[in-house]
Amino acid sequence: MANPVVFVINGPNVNLLGTREPDVYGKTTFAELEAMCRRRASALGLTLEFRQSNHEGELVDWVQEARTAAQGIVINPGGLTHSSVSLLDAILAAGVPTIEVHLTNIHRRDAFREVSYISKAATGVIFGLGPFGYELALEALANIIATAKR
Repeated sequence: MANPVVFVINGPNVNLLGTREPDVYGKTTFAELEAMCRRRASALGLTLEFRQSNHEGELVDWVQEARTAAQGIVINPGGLTHSSVSLLDAILAAGVPTIEVHLTNIHRRDAFREVSYISKAATGVIFGLGPFGYELALEALANIIATAKR
């Protein structure tokens, strides 16, 4: 039996990690984040699809793809968290467990960042723990997927 597939989908500007406002988002680079996620996914017996786009439509396409190609999604929608009804609708339609991740604590930032459309569709939300939040999200999905198989 093949390992469960999990999509890790990253939205606008996440590719700039390590260089974009490191005092806010940390010094871990996007490449380091991907490597960390790949190691954790492998240890959990998951196959990882790690993606990033600055384009809302592409993110929606990937979430729709996950309907048939993945058993779970980890998503950091970046700034689209606070504005994308299209991404919300795609996650609702996908029908797979979805964990929303944010590097920062969105409730300690600008008031407009406290609102997440994505949370309305997410199975769970992890924020404020930096890159470690991605590892926790992968662990949560591995548990959810294993429990569903029983």
